[in-house]
Amino acid sequence: MPAIRHSSKRKPPPDGFEDIENDLLIFSNKMKDAQNKPPPSGPRHQAQWEIFQISHQRSRYVYELYYEKEAISKKLYDWLLKNGYADAMLIAKWKKQGYEKLCCLRCIQTKETNFNSTCICRVPRAEIKGDEDIEHDKREYEGDVDGGNTCKFK
Repeated sequence: MPAIRHSSKRKPPPDGFEDIENDLLIFSNKMKDAQNKPPPSGPRHQAQWEIFQISHQRSRYVYELYYEKEAISKKLYDWLLKNGYADAMLIAKWKKQGYEKLCCLRCIQTKETNFNSTCICRVPRAEIKGDEDIEHDKREYEGDVDGGNTCKFK
């Protein structure tokens, strides 16, 4: 039987959490709505698309606050990652060269594809035949400045 967590044993959030708490609460409410929504008729994996989108947006929000805007402290950033407010593994990939615009970790997992390859969004735009936009997993991929593709959720 798993241990019961009591709120009295959790550490309080560090200073600065009050400034971003409302934004994180909005993401939390969106996530609850997406989880409680009945699944769409169609392929089973489509039911998770909105959840992936919200998770990506929330993680990107925390990433930008810490790395780009430098609006939160390291202590608050670590606390947010530890308490599940952002996806630490996805943020770790964003810090690596070539993965700055990665939409989710599923795009680089080769075991989830039929041919043990990465997602189409990881293929440089110049190497894709045809001019049309690529649609995959309800994300639209558009070429960016350096010739690569970027995942854009619809």
